[in-house]
Amino acid sequence: MDLEKLLTDRLAPAFSAVAGVPVDPVVRRSQRADFQSDAALALARRLGRPPRAIATEVLARAELADLCSAAEVSGPGFINLTVAERTLGGLVSALATDPRLGVPASPAPETVVVDYSSPNVAKEMHVGHLRSTVIGDAAARLLEWLGHRVVRANHLGDWGTPFGMLIEHLVDLGEAESTHELSMGDLDSFYKAARAKFDADEAFRERSRLRVVALQGGDEGTLRLWRLLVEQSERYFLTVYDLLDVTLTDRDFHGESSYNDLLDPVVAELDRLGLLRESDGAACVFPPGSVGRDGEPLPLIVRKSDGGYGYPATDLAAIRHRTGELGATRLLYLVGLPQRRHFEMVCAVAEQAGWLAPPARAEHVGFGSILGSDGRMLRSRAGESVKLVGLLEEAVARATELARSRNPELGEAEAAEVGRAVGIGAIKYADLSSDRQRDYVLDWERMLSLDGNTAPYLQYACSRIRSIFRRAGGTARPDAGISLAEPAERALAFELVGFGAVVAQVERNLEFHHLTAHLHRVAAAFSAFYERCPVLRADEPVRESRLVLCDLTARVLRQGLHLLGIRTLKRM
Repeated sequence: MDLEKLLTDRLAPAFSAVAGVPVDPVVRRSQRADFQSDAALALARRLGRPPRAIATEVLARAELADLCSAAEVSGPGFINLTVAERTLGGLVSALATDPRLGVPASPAPETVVVDYSSPNVAKEMHVGHLRSTVIGDAAARLLEWLGHRVVRANHLGDWGTPFGMLIEHLVDLGEAESTHELSMGDLDSFYKAARAKFDADEAFRERSRLRVVALQGGDEGTLRLWRLLVEQSERYFLTVYDLLDVTLTDRDFHGESSYNDLLDPVVAELDRLGLLRESDGAACVFPPGSVGRDGEPLPLIVRKSDGGYGYPATDLAAIRHRTGELGATRLLYLVGLPQRRHFEMVCAVAEQAGWLAPPARAEHVGFGSILGSDGRMLRSRAGESVKLVGLLEEAVARATELARSRNPELGEAEAAEVGRAVGIGAIKYADLSSDRQRDYVLDWERMLSLDGNTAPYLQYACSRIRSIFRRAGGTARPDAGISLAEPAERALAFELVGFGAVVAQVERNLEFHHLTAHLHRVAAAFSAFYERCPVLRADEPVRESRLVLCDLTARVLRQGLHLLGIRTLKRM
């Protein structure tokens, strides 16, 4: 289905024959023709020949007659290619009858662990959790659709020294009062109250330290109280995931505590392999190439001087478990870019230990921050992190109000449905349409606009196509002949047949802004087609051909938005 690849495969042997070595034809879309190759220009100096002469010889050797209606040399040595209508129409016809829209399932499916979201128990989710959750969920959806076995790993922060003070605060409040407070989703207040007592009360601090010892020692009474904290927090997390419309469930919670019994074996194996070194009483590994600002080797502390374990030990245990027990060959970590050094060091140690060996590999799917209109980290008016629930509820409220103002005929329930789909979709799309390695500004007006590269624009395109078929009183015939006589029809067809290539690209790099950009081009091409090419008023067989283009557009948009975790609507 990939026209660019088809043309590349035809030109590559011809270029290689002319150059005497393999050559990438560098085929890309062009404004002067459908596609263009400029590889002849790069070859000119190497071969000592004029680029036009090289391009002319390449065209004489290339077998393009069945694909192109025109192939010519242009300018200093560009090769311009115009795809034949029968070729493009045939690809559209094949796409129309393909339930997978030209996107085959992976021929070599893998077990992929997607580590994402990862909130902390007894703390509310804030805007900082949005990118990990949204990008991670899109990755899980995409890879699953492509046939991979996806293991969603929501690595909760549910273990460690803070739980001493949290459990003691729970005891002071009483279980009933604590359960009520936590069930109301007021996790931040609970945590802050515990922290304030810990900072101000020496006796409370001592009780908290003893409670940590009891927790790590497996005291059943302490574990029961700890489970209460975890269960109430998990209930709250699930309400957030439901509102955000992501695929995480209670089966995907994998807290730090689940690796607790694996920490001693991890350290023992590192010691057996001769990788452990003592530094200031701590057990460390010095990954090759890891140095600090002073140029000194930088240690990864796997066991602290007090005998406790931190994040590195847990992360190493998780890698060992995921590759060894789960058989995963691709490990994805949805973590902010500031964690890059930690991730690189942990993976380097896992490679040294043999836990991360080919074909298994780990990828840090890093991302930037969400900024406010002032260009700084998004904060509440009080200067605190914005709570994620509050952000999502504001998005839904704004979208619902817009839906009511634009379409007063909507009933209350339908307006609420539109508001939720558009509001949550706008939040997700704004995130995914940004280059994930860069920061982006949260701009309500832009996010909720019905124009431009936004979720509402794409959702509206889907609902408009639904209205065409309501008026048509039927569905498209996928086996109908395809006519692409008009430029707007051809432009739309090119975008539709390009869907598979974009999905394949995103599978490799997990840069979802390439997918959102493609979906926007599809919607924009459809808008131009809809304005210039009457559908229901056209005579047969053109009418049926255009209905197929409409149906195919809707299917591509729906599938693409589904991979992003965004709902479409019957009407807006």
